[in-house]
Amino acid sequence: MFYHVKDLQFNARVSQPDPRFARVLLEAFGGANGELKSALQYFVQAFSCHNPFPDKYDMLMDIATEEFGHLEIVGATIQMLLGNVGGEMKDVVEDTPLRTMMSGKAAKEDLIHQAFTYPHFLVGAPGSPALTDSNGNPWCASYVSATADLTVDLRSNMAGECRAKIGYENLIPLTDDPLVKETLIFLMTREVTHYQQFEAALETIQPNFPPAVFQTSPKYSNLYFNMSQGEDARGPWNQGKSTRLHEEWQYIEDPLKRVRETDGLLHVEPQGTQRTEESVRKADEKLAKERSNELLAATPKQNIQWNKKKKK
Repeated sequence: MFYHVKDLQFNARVSQPDPRFARVLLEAFGGANGELKSALQYFVQAFSCHNPFPDKYDMLMDIATEEFGHLEIVGATIQMLLGNVGGEMKDVVEDTPLRTMMSGKAAKEDLIHQAFTYPHFLVGAPGSPALTDSNGNPWCASYVSATADLTVDLRSNMAGECRAKIGYENLIPLTDDPLVKETLIFLMTREVTHYQQFEAALETIQPNFPPAVFQTSPKYSNLYFNMSQGEDARGPWNQGKSTRLHEEWQYIEDPLKRVRETDGLLHVEPQGTQRTEESVRKADEKLAKERSNELLAATPKQNIQWNKKKKK
């Protein structure tokens, strides 16, 4: 059950209208890494958690609801930045400050150019935020990622929070309005907060690496293929031990030679690892059974209802 509280979580303010920055800010409203995408992604992911992981359901719904609040903050900021554009566009007879701004040929051509690159800016819905990015591309449901596997979804969410943070980080220098900057800094900060919450939730699921169930083949998990010519770069990504499986990286200096020698990697043996095909098979079976039992035990077969009965 949702209800709307008319107070914004953060009191968004602007010093004066700035329609051009309002257009840029649409990236945070209806862009691929905007607030609507985050809100709906966490909202959708939460459903598969309701029975087996009610604590994660609660977290995802809380953060999704906060993201809807952030969408309102961004929309309100865009509306204030647009100022009287909508009203002035309605006045098709009298001269208005907007038309005064367009009186010079260069200024008018610039405004028309913006209208062509994003028609909603002046033509489709002047004076209102739209569910598009800054170039007028409509918001798309394919932005949302939900796999029903928490170890995958939580990592996807962490990556999404990183992309959203860098989006705000790039928006901040584009406005000179200190009040708008305050709002953007708040929103940017909350991305880091959510990243940490998802990371903490992921750590409560053990084991959580590799993502999902299958533990991967030890024949290929620690191979690094040198796929470029020239001076080779070496680092912890191709020498020493891998970060999670703690296997010794096997540096393949000549990938083509190795592929041909092994008939397309069909005839290779695990090296630099204590994992074996047999140990991986047993781990797959064990984890698959555990995860399956978690879901089956939490899902009733009949008389199913979403709301739990209140204890008297």
